[in-house]
Amino acid sequence: MKIVFMGTPDFAVASLDALVQANFDVVAVVTAPDKPAGRGQKMNESAVKKYAVEKGIPVLQPEKLKNPEFIEALKAYHADLQVVVAFRMLPELVWNMPPKGTINLHGSLLPQYRGAAPINHAIINGEKESGVTTFFLKHEIDTGDIILSDTVAIGDDETAGELHDKLMAIGASLIVKTLKAIEAGEVKEQPQQQSNDLKHAPKIFKDDCKIDWNNDSPTIHNLIRGLSPYPTAFTILNDKTLKIFKAEIEDKESAIVAGGFLTDGKTYLKFATKNGFIKLLDIQYEGKKRMPIADFLRGMRL
Repeated sequence: MKIVFMGTPDFAVASLDALVQANFDVVAVVTAPDKPAGRGQKMNESAVKKYAVEKGIPVLQPEKLKNPEFIEALKAYHADLQVVVAFRMLPELVWNMPPKGTINLHGSLLPQYRGAAPINHAIINGEKESGVTTFFLKHEIDTGDIILSDTVAIGDDETAGELHDKLMAIGASLIVKTLKAIEAGEVKEQPQQQSNDLKHAPKIFKDDCKIDWNNDSPTIHNLIRGLSPYPTAFTILNDKTLKIFKAEIEDKESAIVAGGFLTDGKTYLKFATKNGFIKLLDIQYEGKKRMPIADFLRGMRL
C-alpha cells in the first residue's frame, strides 16, 4: 500500500517511525507550516517534518487543506490509504480521497473522550484507565467505525505528560497492527456505540486551568495532574501566577479558609481546600524558572 501520513507533534512521530520501521511505503507526509518561535522568531519546523526530511520522505505543508494546489499535489501520490495522527480536521475531499480510506489514531477509548484533549480530560476526571483507538474518518469528528483499540492503566499520581508518553508508544504499535490488518483484508470495523453518558474532551482554555480551592482535594489534585506539564494548573500568589506541575493530597483538617496557605518558609507550602490541603511539590512562579518547592521558598518571603 502507498501511504500518506498526516501529523504534526512528537506524538505523531512515534507512529510515523513505527510505519517506516515496519517497511510500509510512506510516500509523503502532510504537516503544519513552519512557524516563527522563540525570542529570535526563528522558523520552527514540526517534529513530523524534521523526521520526514531526515528519512527523505516528501513533505507537504498546506496553509489551507482545500487549496487546489495542495489537493492536486496530494492526488499525485496516488495513496491507497491515509493515516492521521495528531493533526487538524480534514475536509471530505481529503479524507475521502484514497480508495482504502483514511484512518485516525485517537488518544482515548472511543466513544469516550471525543475531542481535542482526551489525555488531559481522562486524568482531570479521575479515570483509572485510558487507551488508544484506530478508526476510519467520516463527517462527524471522532465518530468513525472503530478498527482496533488498546488499553493502559492510569496511576494515582500519573500526569497528562506521563500518560501521553505511554499512549504515544502503544498508539504507534496499534497503527502498525491496524495497517497490517487492512493490508490483509482482515478488518472488521465496529460502529461506535451511542450512549447518553459519554464524556467529552473539548479544547482547554486558560480559564479552565485556574484552581478553585473550594473544590475537594481529589478534584484539585486531578486537575493539577491532568494539566501537567501543559497547559498547567495555576493559582494566584502575591498577585502573580503560580503554576503547579506536581502536588500531593494531605488529609489533615484545615482550620483556615479554602485558598489560604500554610508554609514554614523552608520546606513546604500547602493550600487549604474544601476538605484538607494540597501540598505543592513542583512549581513555577511568574518570571522565574520551574523548580522544586524548597528552592522556591529559599528565595521567597511569604
